[in-house]
Amino acid sequence: MDRETSWQHIEQQRRAIADLLADLTPEQWEAPSLCAGWRIREVAAHLALTPEPPSPSVLVRTGLRVRGDYNRLIDELTRAHADRPPWELVTRLRVNAASRTLPKLTNYSNILFDTIVHGQDIALPLGRTIAVPPEAAAAGATRAAKVGRPVWNRHRLDGIRLCAIDIEWAYGTGREIYGPILALLLLVTGRTALLDQVTGPGVVRLTRQLA
Repeated sequence: MDRETSWQHIEQQRRAIADLLADLTPEQWEAPSLCAGWRIREVAAHLALTPEPPSPSVLVRTGLRVRGDYNRLIDELTRAHADRPPWELVTRLRVNAASRTLPKLTNYSNILFDTIVHGQDIALPLGRTIAVPPEAAAAGATRAAKVGRPVWNRHRLDGIRLCAIDIEWAYGTGREIYGPILALLLLVTGRTALLDQVTGPGVVRLTRQLA
């Protein structure tokens, strides 16, 4: 998927996420998301923070405090941002929906799958839906599957072939897993919330590797 189309999908997802968040109760904002250790509030803050990255000085100070640990860096920046009122997080998401500002050390392909997956992190535990075009999920899955450390173990998909049933897409070699591309994208990023939608001899192996 080219850059322009990717940014269009990112904007659409941001607007859909903002619409969903605007309808939540205070209790739902505090509910656990699919993203381990984060409430709905933290996921929303992370998404709102992406087009408004912290200043270099904040990044340096935080990076030194967490001793260069990338995941801890993201977690600390997000938790600090999550103190904002819900209405402000929704507003920032809407205002910046079309923004193409990129935080340091990332690219639009990463932002695409990050936005799609975090939208599902919010929607699924609440029994809500955010539609994702299969072509966008496929582009996100292709990129996410190639991301290794410091984000994920680069061997987590070893011996697995993922095959979408709703779009022409496949990745990897080994034992097959078949399912909708969105379910496969979530598996690639370590989420098993749609595990009931996938089948195949590779399911047990992949869930073991993800664990």
